[in-house]
Amino acid sequence: MQKKEMEKVSVLSDPVPIVICDDSRLARKQMAAALHGWNAEITFAELGQQALDAVRAQKGDILFLDLNMPIMDGYQVLEQIRKEDLPTLVIVVSGDVQPEARKRVLELGALEFIKKPCSPEIIADVLNRYGLLTELEHPDNQLPGEEVIELPDYYQEISNIAMGQAGAMLASLLNTFVDLPIPKVTLVSPDAIDALLLSASSEGFNLVSQGFVGPDLAGEALLVIKRSNLDNITWLKDLQGDVNRREAELEMFLSNVLIGAFSSSFSKQLDISLSRATPIILRNFTGMTEQNAQWQKTLMISIDYQLNTQGFHCELLVIFTADSLPKLKEMTGYFS
Repeated sequence: MQKKEMEKVSVLSDPVPIVICDDSRLARKQMAAALHGWNAEITFAELGQQALDAVRAQKGDILFLDLNMPIMDGYQVLEQIRKEDLPTLVIVVSGDVQPEARKRVLELGALEFIKKPCSPEIIADVLNRYGLLTELEHPDNQLPGEEVIELPDYYQEISNIAMGQAGAMLASLLNTFVDLPIPKVTLVSPDAIDALLLSASSEGFNLVSQGFVGPDLAGEALLVIKRSNLDNITWLKDLQGDVNRREAELEMFLSNVLIGAFSSSFSKQLDISLSRATPIILRNFTGMTEQNAQWQKTLMISIDYQLNTQGFHCELLVIFTADSLPKLKEMTGYFS
């Protein structure tokens, strides 16, 4: 009897192998922190293939899986897990909060869907509902080596969550599924921004600009829409008048939805308030270089929203002024 009890204690003390798969180092670090103190042996995976390899190596009885990743996204990982019948319980953790995204991952075999950002309490509640919490409650956590987080990673993960909020709102209004990419976060010069926007303007794209300002930071959000795409969503609103007026109303509507939802989520995560100006349609874009010639490089976030069923896509560019970078660095430092 004593031997059996000792064996039972030994089994309970063995850490549960967990894989955290996310292309964002910040997201991986936050998830590991949420599991701190639990009886888990954590393996990090930056890409979907790495997560699959870890599960095959029996390092992932539980897999926390992101959806929007390069090369192999979360949906493809779930499909491969089902195809190979791999022994892992998958909990999706994603900034894509569209109801269709949750439905798709559950149909592919995921145990549950958690929206970013998540907390230890939310994770504990999910694990408890599926009877998984007991084995994790013994504080013998073995975390992987500390990851150094580079500043752009913070912006990308915050942008990823904000993108998901905006995409969900657009999907709800259009009653369709919006394909969400990985946000691109880059440091760019005014000349590079000008070249990008001038090229878009000359190639049949309309630009809608909306400035924003907050405590010690400011910037401009630009929605880039191909004119020919607007015909694909004219059914969205019962618009009257000539073609130019209908285009303008649609552009203003889309900019209010996407820029508004993105900036609201972005500012909420940083616990700040952003005031937004009235959107302006730039029919004759001549450039931004002259007014910002003193810039060297500044932060630009770009997101390409796509509605494949309607053949529509538009790109959201969020550009901060160069003198906003110290404040952004200060605020994102709180995530470390």
